[in-house]
Amino acid sequence: MDPHGWQGLRGRKFSTARRKLQSIHTVPTTFVTIERRYRGPRTSANGGYTAGLLAAAVGAAALEVTLRRPPPLETPLEIRHDGERTLLLDGETLVAEARPADPGLEAPPAPSWQEALAAGSELVGWGVVDFAECFVCGVRPEGDGLGIHAGAVAGRPGLVAAAWVAREVSREVVWAAIDCPGAYALHDGGRGEPLLARITARIDRLPREGEQCVVVGWALGEDGRKLHAATALYGDDGAPVAVARQLWITPAA
Repeated sequence: MDPHGWQGLRGRKFSTARRKLQSIHTVPTTFVTIERRYRGPRTSANGGYTAGLLAAAVGAAALEVTLRRPPPLETPLEIRHDGERTLLLDGETLVAEARPADPGLEAPPAPSWQEALAAGSELVGWGVVDFAECFVCGVRPEGDGLGIHAGAVAGRPGLVAAAWVAREVSREVVWAAIDCPGAYALHDGGRGEPLLARITARIDRLPREGEQCVVVGWALGEDGRKLHAATALYGDDGAPVAVARQLWITPAA
């Protein structure tokens, strides 16, 4: 006889605990592998593309992604959800983490398609040869990279731009497109050497396949080795479809 109902209560507790344990073990684990095609430097993935992978996994329109170490190529990486954070892990090593956030920026008026073509018409430097094959701003065989070479816009001091015909459109590719122009905005005549440490972006819509887009970048300031920039992507109607705030780090001498 159990006058206080302890047996039933204990049974309910054990049943609840068992269900919780089962739910933990049945949470699906997601793995992604970044192909070598999506490299930024020669031996690691493009930061914007990597951030886009996390954005696609979260499904959020606005996200802050912090890169903790160079994302490895051709390696299975785990996407793990931890409350509001989403982690990208190489084994138990943290590669990147994401959390909901908005860049809090307004895009400047868009250069015209012709102005963007003119700005990017001359190939500018990368700073170091390590970025020469970057998926976004490097030189690749036709169709293998984005070919976004941002140059100074005539009559718009501090603004760099490039024209881009959207291909293979995905969230990851759009995050990549709004990556490198920020680095070009930080230097006169080239990409320079900084590495992307954080990007906070909002994607209002994905471009249509084949849409003529314009990408811009502008500097926001610097604090020692920390360099701040912003980027925006416009559709063929001149309206912004994405905007990003970035933190870049200059490598130590």
